[in-house]
Amino acid sequence: MPELRIAMLISGGGRTLANLLRVQEQGDLPGRIVLVVSNRERIPGNEIARQAGVPLVIVPSRGLSEETFAERVYAELDAYRINLVLLGGFLRRLPVRPDYRWRIMNIHPSLLPLFGGRGMYGERVHRAVLESGMKVSGCTVHFVTDELDRGPIILQACVPVEEDDTPETLAARVFAEECRIYPEAVRLFAAGRLVVEGQRVRILPVPAHGRVEEPS
Repeated sequence: MPELRIAMLISGGGRTLANLLRVQEQGDLPGRIVLVVSNRERIPGNEIARQAGVPLVIVPSRGLSEETFAERVYAELDAYRINLVLLGGFLRRLPVRPDYRWRIMNIHPSLLPLFGGRGMYGERVHRAVLESGMKVSGCTVHFVTDELDRGPIILQACVPVEEDDTPETLAARVFAEECRIYPEAVRLFAAGRLVVEGQRVRILPVPAHGRVEEPS
């Protein structure tokens, strides 16, 4: 089977990128991150890509229409023959081109569909969770669609909300689970075990002979 060629799209600190590169280095990522696309010139995530020796392409989004920006991003993805796109703190909406349908994933720091949508990212999410009085929070890996944070859910993980939590302490607990389930979602994708049925993602079992067979 050809190697899974992965692209990461980033807008900030690059923590998710760093985690996936670490998992890749350990041999636990079924594929290779061969491209990082950033929409900002001066962010820590760019340096993480450079230090890891991963090709970095900066496509500044400021002042570009959504259509023009998307065209430039997809041109880079096509040039690198990308099989799977992973968003990691990417703060610009990317319309899904038909041939990339169910090949773009995002991770969000809440239990979607709660606390998602426009303007809900980073500390804002955790602050909103605490203000709501929720007793649990977590993270969600989902396929990206044209509706922000509403794509079919692949995996979720729960964490408790402690009585003395701050947005920072809750964020740290959630991020630990993000580091676990994002690579797992990639492994499931690479194994061909994810089947989208309407708004649901069904995870196919691994048969005794070790090969996944698509339902007829």
